[in-house]
Amino acid sequence: MFSSDAYTIAAWNNTSAAVNRYFSIFIFLFGTIGNILNILVLSRRQLRTNSCSLFFLVSSIANLIAILSGLTTRMLSGWTLDLTNTINWLCKLRAFVLFLSRNIASWLIMLAAIDRWLLSCRSARRREISTLKNAYRGINITIITSTILYGPVFYCYEANLINAPLKCYGKTIPCRLLNDLSYSCLTILIPMLLMLIFGLMTIRNIHQVKNRVHESSIIELKPAENSSIVEQPTQASKKKLDYRLFLMLFIQIILLTLCTLPQAIQKLYSTLISNQVETPLRIAIENFIFNLFLLMTYFAHGMPFYIYTLSGGTVFRNALKQYVGKIYCKCF
Repeated sequence: MFSSDAYTIAAWNNTSAAVNRYFSIFIFLFGTIGNILNILVLSRRQLRTNSCSLFFLVSSIANLIAILSGLTTRMLSGWTLDLTNTINWLCKLRAFVLFLSRNIASWLIMLAAIDRWLLSCRSARRREISTLKNAYRGINITIITSTILYGPVFYCYEANLINAPLKCYGKTIPCRLLNDLSYSCLTILIPMLLMLIFGLMTIRNIHQVKNRVHESSIIELKPAENSSIVEQPTQASKKKLDYRLFLMLFIQIILLTLCTLPQAIQKLYSTLISNQVETPLRIAIENFIFNLFLLMTYFAHGMPFYIYTLSGGTVFRNALKQYVGKIYCKCF
């Protein structure tokens, strides 16, 4: 019986190590390339002047930092020594940067959802709130509050731990409770819930004003021909951009929820059973689940570019083609 359990434990541990080693490499390449392309495309003047695009841009930067700070060490740990597991200051710095960037990325997508909702409102006063100035304010507030929120990581995290899911982890039970609850609730659950709420409210607003917009567009065609020729394409292209940005955002919210919610549940579960005595087999299984759900969150950080490319229509793809064409002309 003992040998059977030992074999099963070894199998779970080997599977967990293999997932960390190979899946991490795929997500690292997938996410790094995607986020770099995202940053380059969204930095173009055509998209940078839109408040929602600005949220996407800064969120992509945060996603890239999260992947580089979180996956690099996990990927290398399968082949060589992970220094963050043995050096205290590296452990603390990596954990802080990782949690900070994840929180920023999550809340900026939530702000983008609010931005789309504001633009879909019938109230002109609400629509006027959606400006680049307010977007910059939201970004700055998010960065400051995220820094304050995860400042305790420098105290709580410690390297060379044994009885923990990771060697670089919260050193005491209160620290783990604080960090797990903060991450689960403030970085995943609350932003996801707000994203879904504002996303559904935006859809409702779009349905409510659909007929009104159609009627107003007919009326706008009646003024003099010169003004209609100039204004109509500009207004149509702006509406097209807004629609595509909303579609990109909504799909990202759905996939983000699917990829990050399991880890939030796992974090809450591990927090609730932290005082229970567990068998080695159960620990091995839970470590595998922990690693799998953790990698799913990194996948969420790497997928925005591919979402934008597939769901952004010609708006995003044309911007990408123009940028690639510009680089090609400079090189050749």
